[in-house]
Amino acid sequence: MIMAQNATDGKLGKLLGAATDLFDYVRQAVEKGKAIHEVEEGIWQRMLQMGREAVRQFLDRQGDGDLGETLRMAAGHEVKRLEEPHPRCYQSIFGEFQLQRAVYGTREGQVIEFVPLDVRLQLPESEFSYVLQDWAQALGVEHAFARTAEVLRMILGLNLPVDSLERMNRKMSESVAEFRASLPAPAAKDEGEILVATADNKGVPMRRGADQLPAGARRKKGEKANKKQMAAVGCVYTVDPKIRAAEEVVAALFREHSPRNSDDPEPVAQQKRIASSLSCQRDGRFCQAEEEVFSWMADDVASRRRRGQKIVCVMDGQPSLWAVRKTYLPGDKVVEILDLLHATPRLWEAAYLFHREGSEEAASFVRERLLRMLRGEAGRVIDGLRQMGTKHGLRGRRLAKLTTICNYLRKNLARMRYDEYLAAGYPIASGVIEGACRYVVKDRMERAGMRWIVEGAQAMLSLRTTFINGQWKEFQKYRIRQEHQRLYPQQKWLKQAVWPLAA
Repeated sequence: MIMAQNATDGKLGKLLGAATDLFDYVRQAVEKGKAIHEVEEGIWQRMLQMGREAVRQFLDRQGDGDLGETLRMAAGHEVKRLEEPHPRCYQSIFGEFQLQRAVYGTREGQVIEFVPLDVRLQLPESEFSYVLQDWAQALGVEHAFARTAEVLRMILGLNLPVDSLERMNRKMSESVAEFRASLPAPAAKDEGEILVATADNKGVPMRRGADQLPAGARRKKGEKANKKQMAAVGCVYTVDPKIRAAEEVVAALFREHSPRNSDDPEPVAQQKRIASSLSCQRDGRFCQAEEEVFSWMADDVASRRRRGQKIVCVMDGQPSLWAVRKTYLPGDKVVEILDLLHATPRLWEAAYLFHREGSEEAASFVRERLLRMLRGEAGRVIDGLRQMGTKHGLRGRRLAKLTTICNYLRKNLARMRYDEYLAAGYPIASGVIEGACRYVVKDRMERAGMRWIVEGAQAMLSLRTTFINGQWKEFQKYRIRQEHQRLYPQQKWLKQAVWPLAA
């Protein structure tokens, strides 16, 4: 009855007409025996029409925000309504709308001081609605921007240019750092017993000649001029201890059958938080990627660490990572562990210097030395490799290869006390960060033909890690709230005014 009366008054007639069209469509589809997939598509298109008409009615009823010729603001000064209304485009998930707004200031051509309609509707700074920004970037962190545009066009009938999606991505990412700083530590009941910090680097393909590192800046291992730049990826998580014997680890690495004990499940990483950064110029200074990531990790560790709790830092043997660790996560409470899966390949490389690749002799060679390393005999294993090289008379490249292997292991010897780590139940492999590097960088940023500039790559890394961390909804609420506080300090004042709704 109410809808019918409003329709008679001419206020909601089109909206009621769209609803009636939907009801008629369903009825006719039943009578004609239409296929369900055709009915779904037909219903969806009509729902979009209803949504568009509902938003139009909502906006029309708001009027243009004309609150009179002059207004006295909360600060006590007076502003005047400018002669000409100012149009604004609003792009929603239901399509584009043009808003005519009364604006206030001193005179035409000067800075507009107050736009009542913007404040009342809490419009976003950009022309795109917050819902559209949310949906578009949730797609964009998973798919190429061109594919994102295709999906939005297919589902919503919108035509968003790729460059608009890229700009939206960069603008949204500006709020990530403050959002992360605002996050509380996870509840203690949701945390594991061991606090783990881990990091690694992964190459991002860069656009040739764009945003290169400053002259003289040191490249990381694997970086190539005009091709890839290393993104540092860091992760902090907690996990419960799992005490294991050296024999169990060897059996797992050699994929030997061992019956699973259902009463002793593998511990799962809890409350994983990931961040990633590229080296870049920021606020007039050069920011090193690893330092940026470890700085964030140090803050996250500080907020989550319990009194007296040790930190386990498990990484590969890259010297720069361990050097930055000492700067940002110092102290004797940090247990450094060389990822076992970066030590094991060195044993295989050594085995192939003495035995044929793929042979049982090579496998036995690795198995024996790996077991000894896990039992705390890493130093003796290294010495034994050097002695074997001398006894077998290795020369040239083979000797150089063995020397490189032994030097790598010797440099990391203090991080190879695997017998102690296994007894304490610490993780000894960095599968979490390896997976994070693959998922954060490779799966989105290393697809065929993709090339990035630093600004765009950093924006994607920031938003993608936020999405992966399961913080997307919280982040959207945070950035909207912060933007409103910045754009609309007059919101409380406006609520006291009488709003002239349109007829």
